[in-house]
Amino acid sequence: MNIQEILSRIYLGNSVETWLWALGAACVLAFVFNFIMKRLVKSFSSFAEKTETDFDDLVSALLKKTSIVLILIFSVYIVTFFLDLTQQIREFRKSVIIICVFVQVGFWGGGFIDYYVSKKLAGVGTKAGSTVTHIKSLGFLVKLVLWVVLGILTIDNLGFDPTAIIAGLGVGGIAVALALQNVLGDLIASLSIILDKPFEVGDYVVIDNISGDVEHIGLKTTRIRSLSGEQIVLSNNDLLQSRIKNYKRMNNRRILFSLGVVYETSYDKLRRIPELLKEIIDSEPKARFARAHFNNYGDFALNYDIVYFVRTPSFDDYMDIQQNVNLKIFKRFSEEGIEFAYPTRKIFLDSTDVASTGSEAGD
Repeated sequence: MNIQEILSRIYLGNSVETWLWALGAACVLAFVFNFIMKRLVKSFSSFAEKTETDFDDLVSALLKKTSIVLILIFSVYIVTFFLDLTQQIREFRKSVIIICVFVQVGFWGGGFIDYYVSKKLAGVGTKAGSTVTHIKSLGFLVKLVLWVVLGILTIDNLGFDPTAIIAGLGVGGIAVALALQNVLGDLIASLSIILDKPFEVGDYVVIDNISGDVEHIGLKTTRIRSLSGEQIVLSNNDLLQSRIKNYKRMNNRRILFSLGVVYETSYDKLRRIPELLKEIIDSEPKARFARAHFNNYGDFALNYDIVYFVRTPSFDDYMDIQQNVNLKIFKRFSEEGIEFAYPTRKIFLDSTDVASTGSEAGD
């Protein structure tokens, strides 16, 4: 059997020679398409480095997501139009190209999501590790939704009814959701934390009777480092059902404290005390005086209530300022001759009773 006889044999309605020519043409087309794609990627990458716009960077990133396998399949698809194919093969060709188109759209969509995630991560930097985790997780979920939607569209375009498949998946999904109810609840709570941001890593929070710095925010749990040093792990679902006090979000701190002076303090000094307190508090750069009033007559002291604001949410700044204020009050009151009150008891003896008691003892 010579070569001419082999080339003239008919397979699937076309000779071997025709099939070989088609294969060669498909390879040439694939090479040309791939060459053009690489040149476009190189050109857009070079152009993107010279500009400050994001559009050319995005186009370059999407071009890089074009699959060489899909280019080859597309080349074969074009060549098959010059072949004599049966109806069954043409239907199969149509199905293959539909799948390839949706897969490539998925690659491009995933590339767009990856590009957006990378831009967000570049803006975040290294200041919040949990934010990086959340952005990546959100990107993964968006890509998952994208592929699910593309899968449904592919099934529909292939001529199948996707509703029956979705209904079947729905029954199984309900069973899985019931089995993973707690995990899914924590996952949804994590997404709520990502989007709503009631707190971030580094914030000082108080949750019921738990307080500390937020150390890590995960997909299922959030970890808090308490002031005493231990790490407290809370599920995200339970966390969002609690009342959260975020002290890091304060613009300033309102400080209320009291002090008492002895009853022997003169009227003029009592009038002067609020003015002294205002001078002391205003001398602190990060403090703002609000009020100071003679509040009430105590059992052993004349009591004053003082209110001022610390212009920073830092607890360390608050403690430093309060210490400076206390020391300055102590020094200034000493200079002014104002005595602080402390619990005392005075006993007054009637002189007539003493005298009568002494005379009776003499008798």
